[in-house]
Amino acid sequence: MKTLLYKIFVEHWPRKLVSILLAMIIWMVVNHTLTATRNISNVPIRVLNLPPGKTIEGIQSNRRLAKKITLTVVGNKAVIDGLTPADLELVIDAADKPDEWIVTVNKKNLVSNNPEVDISGISRIYHPNFAVRMTRLITDQIPIIVTQPIGEAPRSYQFLDVWPYRLTLTVKGPEEVINRLKLKEQRITFNLNDISKSQLDEISLKSGSASEIVSYFVPEQWKQINIPIISDTPIEIDDPQVKELRIDFIRCNMIPVDAQIQLTLFFPPDNLSAHNPQNTFFAPSKLIQFEHGTPLIAYPLYANGVDNLFLQTVRDMIEIVVIVSPKTDRKMLDWSVQFANPRQLEDKYVATLMSDVSDKDIRVLQPALREEYLRNRFRSYMNRFQLILPNENKFDVEIFLKDNQIQIEEAPS
Repeated sequence: MKTLLYKIFVEHWPRKLVSILLAMIIWMVVNHTLTATRNISNVPIRVLNLPPGKTIEGIQSNRRLAKKITLTVVGNKAVIDGLTPADLELVIDAADKPDEWIVTVNKKNLVSNNPEVDISGISRIYHPNFAVRMTRLITDQIPIIVTQPIGEAPRSYQFLDVWPYRLTLTVKGPEEVINRLKLKEQRITFNLNDISKSQLDEISLKSGSASEIVSYFVPEQWKQINIPIISDTPIEIDDPQVKELRIDFIRCNMIPVDAQIQLTLFFPPDNLSAHNPQNTFFAPSKLIQFEHGTPLIAYPLYANGVDNLFLQTVRDMIEIVVIVSPKTDRKMLDWSVQFANPRQLEDKYVATLMSDVSDKDIRVLQPALREEYLRNRFRSYMNRFQLILPNENKFDVEIFLKDNQIQIEEAPS
């Protein structure tokens, strides 16, 4: 065994050492003389020396264009094989260029973003010439719509409304892009799942037990919007009204309607020959009673998701309107809860709160904004108003037409 090892490592060692050194030299020479060609995708383009007041559509805050290119690179195989798109960057100079010019790509435009990559091993690069167009840089305001939130309100609360609905945002960018943005409203949407019950409970506790509305003022980090076409980072909304941006909730509470709700028939004009006030009437039912010939709901009903002032304002003007226009074989009729003279009711509600605002969050608003806010609240109540049964189920009935009589029954549970 010793003799074998001796022959391998010791015997004629000078010649073996020279052979090893020669092999290493040959490998290094061959390795550095091998060339390779490779396509590298998603190489970024950076623009330097943009003239004042000029910009390029799609340029980002780091002066890179949103557009990326695929380069064909030729050079030392060891260098080429190790390249990634993050290692390279194509740099073009906009100094003294016309508003539109053709970029000729060559190795002089290539820059290494990785200090460990020596691009001197790249001998040539190829890419078709491409056009770059500069445009006027302008600053203007674009509209933003605050949409209805997504998600679910925390337990024991109902979502009421978000306010204000409309904001503006000051942006800077290419003239053509900004003009397009001005014609199309940007949208921002909040998620109710990001608001906890404990947060609303704390706000409610601070506002006092008399307050039925809980206003969650949107935190600063939510007051941003993404517009990738002009910015690669979220843009902070700078509208002065953004400080009032809030999501309103109302506590879930059953408020007795404590009023007689009238039933009214509506006869579509195109069907008057068949059904009209002279030949169509409500049939007796355990759900209704008649007073002086007027049908009324004979049921204790409640409202949920509105405040006491709203219900006090509208309770005597609530009506259930039945549309006498059967559409099915059973002649089922559509119906809805409506309000008589809604504009007058709205004015009365708003006037009451404008003259005596106990909520400090509303009181600090300018009169015009306060009125707009309260009118929006009233309309939200009207749109979401529902009648509730004592067992907290939704009041629901089936109304159908039989022998020119309107029959009303409890809907199956």
